[in-house]
Amino acid sequence: MRITDIQRCEVRPGRLVEWTLSPATVERASRLPDDTRPPAYIQESHIRTARSVREDGLFVPTWLGTAFDIPGRIDLDALQDALRTWTLRHETLRSGFRLAGDELRRFTLGTEEVALHREVVGEFTDAADLVQHLQDRFDVVADALRWPNLIYAAVVRDDATSVYLAFDHSNVDAYSLHRIPAELLELYAAALAGRTEEQPAVSSYIDFCELERADADRIDESHEIVGRWREFIGRCDGTLPGFPVDLGVQPGGPLPTQKLMREMLVGADDAAAFEAYCRPCGGSLVGLLAATALIVREIGGQSVYRTVVPFHTRAKSRWSDSLGWYVGGAPIEVPLVPEPDFAGALRSVRAQLQAARPLARMPLARVLTLLGTDFRPTSPDLYSIVSYLDARGLPGAGDWAGQSAYALIRVSYGDQVCVWVNRLHEGLWLASRYPDTDVAHKNMRLYVERLRDVVVSVARG
Repeated sequence: MRITDIQRCEVRPGRLVEWTLSPATVERASRLPDDTRPPAYIQESHIRTARSVREDGLFVPTWLGTAFDIPGRIDLDALQDALRTWTLRHETLRSGFRLAGDELRRFTLGTEEVALHREVVGEFTDAADLVQHLQDRFDVVADALRWPNLIYAAVVRDDATSVYLAFDHSNVDAYSLHRIPAELLELYAAALAGRTEEQPAVSSYIDFCELERADADRIDESHEIVGRWREFIGRCDGTLPGFPVDLGVQPGGPLPTQKLMREMLVGADDAAAFEAYCRPCGGSLVGLLAATALIVREIGGQSVYRTVVPFHTRAKSRWSDSLGWYVGGAPIEVPLVPEPDFAGALRSVRAQLQAARPLARMPLARVLTLLGTDFRPTSPDLYSIVSYLDARGLPGAGDWAGQSAYALIRVSYGDQVCVWVNRLHEGLWLASRYPDTDVAHKNMRLYVERLRDVVVSVARG
């Protein structure tokens, strides 16, 4: 799917219907005992960061979502059945957190305790008004510091209905968002036909959280992984790396608003040729990082490119269909003096990733705690990223263009740069959010144009 924001996902007017967890469900959740399974470190860090930023006086929405169309006249009862069945299938959507002192404790509803509440909001005749309403609703409901922190919506028209789902980030990652349309459409077709769809059971992200946290709690400050992060952060002047070009952001100043850039980077043929060239060294992710290293030297005169590379932590197949936030980070350092050519940068990135990838399985929040460093977050992003996902093999990928299917990100405030590149059937799609300054816009525009130049040059060279 193409990654974008709510403003650029083909929103059309129509009759708006919304679903949230019912008041009775929320009331039952308030009386639940604690679930002994703890939050993942990444969930806890996310929630504490949101609280820290809120205490500094700034509301920073960070929800993620999915949008897609269902053709023809909709059956709202069948759609509601599909939404409820899907919500029950993924346990993380029935689970939340509450504070007990300073401790974050989980609670989880059983499947029989969950009901959806449907509300017809009304008719919208202006697309801009509808977009603003959806964004405002998602900001309030899909918020890290409340529960339930999810909302579903449908914009009903005679020719097609657009479905929107928004979640706090603690429930989903980008991979999860890409799987939603096919799952829901299959369940909707079954509900429409009056049959029970026998979908295979999926493993619970909450179970993964418990296993990952238990593993992480077995290490201490003397562990090799902690030592390697300590050395990396030391070479980053005691912090985690930002995007190494001038962004026009004042150090210590207020958190700037952000801007979105999204476009097709190259078409299918160039994407395939670039992948073929990079495959001996690991593929397109390695190639994009190598290109980025060369470009930041060109723009900012960097002698080394330091970054944290996101990797999924679905190391076992049992987690492949599971909705959740399965992401870890691996630190890499690519030397740029003397300046390498692309092939040299490619080999350097490959070696760095091979050495660092095991570190991504240890939650960074746990490592930072063991380092004893005061990383009180002042931004929703601890560091800048360049992320890559080959989405062509995911269920329904060939239908996304015809379904107007999008993965949605909320662009609000932040002083870091996040770049996502998706391999789709039609090519490489790039989306980035970055500080909304003239300097950042100029340098990010230059970065994207040079990235396109490198990919095309490699593909056709």
